[in-house]
Parts: sequence; structure tokens; C-alpha cells
Amino acid sequence: MAKETNGANLGFERELWQAADVLRSNMDAAEYKHVVLGLIFLKYISDAFEEQRARLEAERALGADPEDPDEYRAINSFWAPPEARWAVLQANARQPTIGKVVDDAMLAIERDNPTLKGVLPKDYAHPRLDKARLGQLIDLVGNIGLGDKANRSKDVLGRVYEYFLAQFASAEGKRGGQFYTPRSVVALLVQMLAPYKGRVYDPACGSGGMFVQSEKFVEAHGGKLGDISIYGQESNHTTWRLAKMNLAIRGIDSNLGKEHADSFHRDLHPDLKADYVLANPPFNDSDWRGELLKEDKRWQYGAPPAANANFAWVQHFLYHLAPTGMAGFVLANGSMSSNQSGEGEIRKNIVEADLVDCMVALPGQLFYSTQIPVCLWFLTRDKHGRSGRNGQRERSGATLFIDARKLGALVDRVHRELSDAEIQQIADAYHAWRGDKDCTATYADTPGFCKAATLDEIRQHGHILTPGRYVGAAEVEDDGEPFEEKMARLTAELRGQMAEGERLDALIWANLEEIGYGG
Repeated sequence: MAKETNGANLGFERELWQAADVLRSNMDAAEYKHVVLGLIFLKYISDAFEEQRARLEAERALGADPEDPDEYRAINSFWAPPEARWAVLQANARQPTIGKVVDDAMLAIERDNPTLKGVLPKDYAHPRLDKARLGQLIDLVGNIGLGDKANRSKDVLGRVYEYFLAQFASAEGKRGGQFYTPRSVVALLVQMLAPYKGRVYDPACGSGGMFVQSEKFVEAHGGKLGDISIYGQESNHTTWRLAKMNLAIRGIDSNLGKEHADSFHRDLHPDLKADYVLANPPFNDSDWRGELLKEDKRWQYGAPPAANANFAWVQHFLYHLAPTGMAGFVLANGSMSSNQSGEGEIRKNIVEADLVDCMVALPGQLFYSTQIPVCLWFLTRDKHGRSGRNGQRERSGATLFIDARKLGALVDRVHRELSDAEIQQIADAYHAWRGDKDCTATYADTPGFCKAATLDEIRQHGHILTPGRYVGAAEVEDDGEPFEEKMARLTAELRGQMAEGERLDALIWANLEEIGYGG
């Protein structure tokens, strides 16, 4: 019987992580990730199944059958066959055959739930996984309620899963950034794009965080699951599996393709025109085999260099945008100013096509995969005023620049996060400038933070899009002291400091001479 988990009890995810990480032993974080997250997923399915099974058992006299898979599929719930129920795992947790028991459970779940085919990890019987530690991990996960109604309402599973993804990304370092985008960055992208309804596309979807946050945004603003249609793609097989699990545990219907695939060389959604593109593609990817795609129809603004995929991604996003679509994505800072290998010409062509809506410079240390700062691009095919829920003002020939480099706070020695208030501050500036009807803020250029620039101003800067070039320096608050008086006071203070320094120097030398040192 799982213990009651208080989903509002801050810190329980951290305690669970620490306990689970102790059991990792010498196993690499990249491998252990699938061991833990697979068990968490299985526990969720089993909890939800047992709750529905108890309900059907109570209705047996009315003709309900607790062992009929269709009774579960009818309410969009996963069916857990007998060998895949958590009680079976718990009963065998201390047996040397526990690895095979878990693998058999995963196979059974996939067999009876076609949407999960090829998704779940099935290497628990491998010799490198210590079976005693696996048994301890099963006991640990067994103490958390995940899939019953009470814990679903607290999003306990979502919180645990998201926290574990973040911790594994941190443990894996550079490689971890390939499957996980920090929550605050995803939240900022989603808050700025505001995907209320329509098709959302991420061709480098990692573990699916963009989609999860988009659904959360819709629900937080009065919408419901299903208001957005999700399309994604991921080139790494194990990361694609993580994404499928991440979305399945939240009941999010998605089209991530039947398998992993490279978006450049095997586009799984060739005809898709998305209302929103949200993405965090690999930074400065030099291994994208661009030399094979020199004449690709997606390169409408110039052929991207084979040594860097940044502008291949930008043009891939634009190719998949609907006529009124918007894209928000992460790129390395170099994309804003580089002129190497024709990148400057591509950027110029995109600017001159009036596609750049907003540029945001972010602080460093936000990512697990790199310590260098990155930026957010926001592109749109339609800057004209339009009606509807998010009716926007005419902003043709204008681009908003936001410099957020001074925001964020360190959460540990090497990682920084944007607070919810800072995310709102940046998003409000953008929505106010766009003239979104739902935004109550009023836009004004703020030195050091934001500036609305014209196309002519961008031309004067050689089509460089670095926000710092446009926003200027922050204003220093006037303390009311007249200039002449302030200069006299500062000069006197400086002289006093110099005199004090000379006095200390003399004292130090006198002491040294007293003990026989010096001339």
C-alpha cells in the first residue's frame, strides 16, 4: 500500500531524488535515468489501474468486469496485465530474478497498450544493474502515490518526473542538455508565445518539456487538454522514448512519429504548417551533414553552412510556419551577429523579410549543456494587426529587443534560474509591445532593458540583432545632489582614501624595519 504523498509538501521530490541517487552505485547517470524513470512510469500506470479496478469491482453486480481491458480503454486509461501490476514487482523485489520480472512487466504493458510500443526500457535483467539495489529502488518508488485521482490532481507524477529529468541533466552535464531544457527557459518561451489553440511543433523535442508547458499554459488560461495539437520529432532514440513517456503520463495526445528520426534528413511532418514552433535545437551543431542538403527547398533565405546548423534550424522552423504562425526558439548568441560562411547574409534576408518580431538576450549559466549565454528568437509571418482573443497591433517594420542578461539568480554554484516574476516581466514587455488584448501592462522603451527598433535602425547596425546594441545603458537614479557638489565630495573622499593608504604603507614599513627587514 503506497503511503499518502502530500503533493503540496515542497522538497519531497528532492528527498526522493537523493534516496534514489544513493542506489545508483557505479552506474552512469545516462543509463540509470531510464531505470528510475521507467519504474516511476510503471508505478503510475499501476496506481491508475488499481483505482479503476476497485471501482469496477464495486460495480461487478451491475455487470462490470475488473479484468476486461476494454473497461479501462473506454476511459482512456492504460490496462495493466496481471504480470505488470506493482504488487507483483513488490512481492519479488528481494528475489534475484527481479530484473526479469520488471522486463516482463514492461513487455506486457507495451503488448497490451499499442501507443507505448517500443517506448519502455527493458534492460533491468542486465548484469550491470545490481539486483539488490533494484529491489531497494522498487521499495522506494512503491512508497509514493502517483496515479490515483488525489495524486493526479496534485500532479505528483509530473513534479517527480520533471525534477528527475532536471537532476539527470545536471548529473550528465553537457550530454544532459540534449534531452532537457531548463524549466524557466521553457516557461519563458511559452509565456511569450501564448499557444492558446492550434498546432504546436517542436522538431528537436528532447524529452517533451515544450509540449508539457504548453498544455499547462492552456489549462492555466481556461482552456483544456486537446485545445492544442502536438507534433514533434527527436533524433535520439532513448530521448524519443523519454518524450513519449513524459507525454503519456500526463495524458497528452501527441504525434512524435512512430520512431526517432532526424528532422533535417527525414522530416516526419513534411506538410505540417504549425501555428506555433517551440524549440531548443542543439547549439552550433557541426555534425548535421549539411553538405548533403545544399539545394534543399527549405533554404529560402540562403544555404546554411555545413559547419553550423543554426540557420538551418531557423529556416526549418520558418518552412513549417502557417501564414499567421509564430516561432520562439533558443539559439547560441553567435547567431545574432555572426557573419561567417554566409550566416550574416541569411540573417539579413530574414530581417529584410520583416520576420523578426523580438530578440531576447538571456543570462549565462541557465543550461546544463553549456555555461555560455544564449538568446531567444521570436519570428512571425504576420506583424499586421489582427482580431480575436490575442488581437495585436500593427508592428510592420519594427522589432522588440529585450536585454535580460542581468536577470536570474544562482540556484547552485554553476546554474542560474529566472524567477516567475522575471519571466512575467519579460513576457509582459513583449505582450504590451505587441498590443495583445489580454495584456494589462503598458509598453515603454526602458533603457538597459527593452527597446522597439525600426528596420532602418537594424540596417544601421549591419543587421546585427544583439539586444545590447539597441537598449542602451540603464538610467542611474538621480539622488538630487548638484553635480558640482557631488564631484567635490567624491574628490575629497578619494583624497582621503589615498592619504589613508599612504599612512598604512608608512606604518607597515615601520613595523618591518623594527623586526629587521628592509633598508
